[in-house]
Amino acid sequence: MKFPQAHTLQQIATIISSEYIGDSDFPVLGMNEIHVVSSGDIVFVDHPKYYDKALESAATIILINKKVDCPKGKALLISDDPFRDFNKLTKYFKPFEKASSLISETSQIGNNTIIQPGVFIGNNVTIGNDCKIHANVSIYDHTIIGNNVTIHSGTVLGTDAFYYKKRPEGFDQLLSGGRVVIENNVDIGASCTIDKGVTGDTIIKEGTKIDNQVHIGHDTVIGKKCLIASQVGIAGCVIIEDEVTIWGQVGVTSAIKIGAKAIISAQSGVSKSLEANKSYFGTPADDFRKKYKEIASIRQIPDLIEKFKKNE
Repeated sequence: MKFPQAHTLQQIATIISSEYIGDSDFPVLGMNEIHVVSSGDIVFVDHPKYYDKALESAATIILINKKVDCPKGKALLISDDPFRDFNKLTKYFKPFEKASSLISETSQIGNNTIIQPGVFIGNNVTIGNDCKIHANVSIYDHTIIGNNVTIHSGTVLGTDAFYYKKRPEGFDQLLSGGRVVIENNVDIGASCTIDKGVTGDTIIKEGTKIDNQVHIGHDTVIGKKCLIASQVGIAGCVIIEDEVTIWGQVGVTSAIKIGAKAIISAQSGVSKSLEANKSYFGTPADDFRKKYKEIASIRQIPDLIEKFKKNE
């Protein structure tokens, strides 16, 4: 998430009431999670295990809960609770805006786009030309939808990320200040949910077709011309490259990559990154032919046991 205008390190420190290490006028351009940071961004880290990763990342401002040596060309914000203060910054730069109507006056809707009854369109939403938005779709604030997009009834775009920190008193949610971006010629079925990014974008690229009852987690990027069948669940921060096919009831864990033109058979569980141009099946998902050979071997076990008993 980039800020509307550049801020200084001192200004950011004032917002969250923190100490800082670095020049007071050190430029701060935005805030992001570590997998999408760039120069000028704030990233937060609150566990020693990840200090080095944060300090060595592309982020130039590190919100951290310990005074450490500041890398050259970077600045530190010292906080007793970086998670809390990252949320403070999200509230400050992307506050929740109450809706005052079903279709916000700040939304932009293109030519020949059909909006059916009961659709909610939030603040600062952009919808392109020649789209069909069916009844009772909810499109949360800041969502971007391209041209010739069809979205079926009951689908929700822009829900919060499922991202929590466990505390003694319960779970504390990391606030979502990102967006959902739907490119041209995408079809989305009924009763789907697509979470917005925590600080970046959840993106569905051009020509992808999504069946009913599919969930897509925060900051996931789905490539061009993918096919995703019913009841698939995709966790956050997944990269799915172009022309991937995912059949029904597949579950995909977070922060992995699925290579272009991969095919994943129904009811598979994807627990690690998968190479391009291959077919996969099973839990954990593996090469289709290898997995079926394993299943065939397992089916022979009872016969082998009987033969062993007879030969005793």
